[in-house]
Amino acid sequence: MLPAEMESLLHDLATVSGREALAHFRARPSVKDKAGGRARFDPVTVADHAAEEAIRTLLAERRPHDGILGEELDDTHGSSGYRWVVDPIDGTRTYIAGLPVWGTIIGLEHGDRPVAGLFHQPFTRERFWAVDGKAWAQVEGQERIAMRTSTVRELSAATMMTTSPRIFAPEESPVYDRVEAAVQLARYGCDGYAYCMLAAGNIDLVVESGLQAFDVCGLVPIIEAAGGVFTSWTGEPAHGGGTVVAAATPELHRAALDLLNA
Repeated sequence: MLPAEMESLLHDLATVSGREALAHFRARPSVKDKAGGRARFDPVTVADHAAEEAIRTLLAERRPHDGILGEELDDTHGSSGYRWVVDPIDGTRTYIAGLPVWGTIIGLEHGDRPVAGLFHQPFTRERFWAVDGKAWAQVEGQERIAMRTSTVRELSAATMMTTSPRIFAPEESPVYDRVEAAVQLARYGCDGYAYCMLAAGNIDLVVESGLQAFDVCGLVPIIEAAGGVFTSWTGEPAHGGGTVVAAATPELHRAALDLLNA
């Protein structure tokens, strides 16, 4: 069991970061390219920094001995055994485009294992989170509801999402294509929001590559608490990023792994 204050702190972190992110949404904030033209466009905005700074400020007040790994700012080393893993705006490209499927991902690790996570979409006022093995969804002002993944077991009946087929390295693209050809329906976009839709039972499979710890650490507990499976393409723990596959059922996960490793 987590300390009692952790769940409320997750929500407080979502509130303060969401306030900062919304202040610049659909306001065409200035954009910098972190790749510097050396690779695929990697944008960051003032909202990314403001949202992460808000999270770090609150953590410094409430949990000063915890570590923090964030996408935009320097790591903070802690002594408590807990580490917060933060993506202040997951889906910065969709944020820039004014599409409401970006969000803030906040994960909590203890002993290098993700133990809680939250995804917040402040524009639609949705939150998805998992604490102590239970997954919840809530629209602001409404009752929270328990989440459960679908019961789909076969690829031929599955709806799959990935951020874009272009995220895969040249040697990975044919591997991904095998899975896409086997599913009933494939859709693109949504970044971390897609994993929440999987936890809620609306889609069945997510396959991606090139992810970092802050992209997935907060999502792993949500998927697993909702009854799904979330691993690397080789079946190893995925909270550190890399190539990942999240599935609604163990059977669907096994079928996807078989094709990914054929």
